[in-house]
Amino acid sequence: MSTHPQGDFQPDVIVVGAGLAGLVATHELAKAGKKVLVLDQENRNNLGGQAFWSLGGLFFVDSPEQRRMGIKDSHELALQDWMGSAGFDRLDDEDVWPQRWAEAYVRFAATEKRQYLRDLGLKSLTFVGWAERGDGRATGHGNSVPRFHLTWGTGPEVVRVFLEPVLKAEQQGLVRFAFRHQVDDLVVEDGAIVGVRGSVLHTDDDLARGVKSSRDIVGEFEERAAAVVVSSGGIGHNFELMRRNWPTDRVGPAPEHMIAGVPAHVDGRMLAITEAAGGRIVNRDRMWAYVEGVHNWDPVWPDHAIRILPGPSSMWFDANGKRLEGMSGVPGADSIGSMKQILATGADYSWFVLDQTIIEKEFALSGSEQNPDWTDKDIPLMLKDRIIGKGATGPVEAFKEHGEDFVVADTLEQLVDGMNKLGRGGRVLDVETIRTTIEARDRQVDNAFCKDAQVMAIHNGRRERTGKIMRVAKPHKILDPAHGPLIAVRLNILSRKTLGGLETNLDSQVMGADGNPVSGLYAAGEVAGFGGGGVHGYNALEGTFLGGCIFSGRAAGLALARDL
Repeated sequence: MSTHPQGDFQPDVIVVGAGLAGLVATHELAKAGKKVLVLDQENRNNLGGQAFWSLGGLFFVDSPEQRRMGIKDSHELALQDWMGSAGFDRLDDEDVWPQRWAEAYVRFAATEKRQYLRDLGLKSLTFVGWAERGDGRATGHGNSVPRFHLTWGTGPEVVRVFLEPVLKAEQQGLVRFAFRHQVDDLVVEDGAIVGVRGSVLHTDDDLARGVKSSRDIVGEFEERAAAVVVSSGGIGHNFELMRRNWPTDRVGPAPEHMIAGVPAHVDGRMLAITEAAGGRIVNRDRMWAYVEGVHNWDPVWPDHAIRILPGPSSMWFDANGKRLEGMSGVPGADSIGSMKQILATGADYSWFVLDQTIIEKEFALSGSEQNPDWTDKDIPLMLKDRIIGKGATGPVEAFKEHGEDFVVADTLEQLVDGMNKLGRGGRVLDVETIRTTIEARDRQVDNAFCKDAQVMAIHNGRRERTGKIMRVAKPHKILDPAHGPLIAVRLNILSRKTLGGLETNLDSQVMGADGNPVSGLYAAGEVAGFGGGGVHGYNALEGTFLGGCIFSGRAAGLALARDL
């Protein structure tokens, strides 16, 4: 029995994981008057989980923000983009529910999603970003139009709009939290899930958000309820599990050197625990790692990585000094395509080569803490840093100065010398090869038209308003000293999201191996592949991870509120 018993609190539902999906499910259940026990292996400071650290991007379709920016979008176009990106090809088995979730989610994003969030107090900035611009095919991967809506307040604001009503429900006695409770087993009786049991971990109440916590066990617990919702997150800091499931045949060898885009508690433990209780895991080989990771010079968790959110102008070279080709050689266009080119060299890193003009206009960093203007809703700072001021944002300049992956130089010879000092595996870049490649690209900017795919993407990016105002630099020659100094950035593989997971139906019920729901068992968020066991298929369109947590957590909460 628990060394921290819940007393006379008898929950209707136990939620395992106090991240965004768990909070959304709890919010919907509490609205319906249900009692919820929320268990989490971390302390109260970590409420909201990974979502707190996010940029807060949300995928909306045909939104008022899009229309104000002159963007014509539609449900039909968004669905075409989603299905072209997902590439569902296991439709006789593992992709049955993911495809149904994809259809439902795109419909949600095109209809009630925006109003649902606005009713909770969430607002987006007026500009719309263009992430994952695609592989160059109308029916292939990528967003045909900008759809990345940035939350005013970033990830903490997304968490706040669900956490505040949940905390109010806690005060009313409908919700109870049990922190530092690590679930080790799901309790199964007569084929149904009736509760959880696990370990009480050493109290770390004063430990700051995201910092790695102790796993010392001080007690045991067992709790019972009519249903359990697993919302424990993915596998992003479990490098061993990532490498075990890495899709070598599809993207290349698993990286030897990898850095973590998520805290240490994102360990994937509940996947195996839920599978042992009868839940089915599908699409294990689908995951979303980024290729633009840099080591955080001021880390919070072990191997802490930050992703560069690039505009399209930086030149991209593999570890041997060959320029990446096609649309997957355009920064921010085709993440998996870029990964394939990079890993094909046998190395696990690549290079951006750019200049001061590009870094000032085009570099943003992932993470709420790396964007204080948006996170703190500071309009004067946003105008100074991103619109009318000179220089890159403060956090970007700090990385340029302190980051171990950055090289800054006045000449190309000095730049390549610095790059060679940072190379791994004994690889040496040839300065004349790099120079020849850059000069060939620079000749393409003399006209407003050209044959270079990247330069064409730059011109295209400046045709949409957000790009021209704040995300895409005016085409220019990189070797022109007027735009210096020159900058190189070593790009590492950064872990982030699990795209496969527990198979669920549209009520977020976990499916068993026999194709039927496991009684009393639900899953939401990343542990369920953001819905169905892989709503994204093979590729993500961005702004879809928070939305997937919201949509699947909402589905679980609404279904349980209806059926209990």
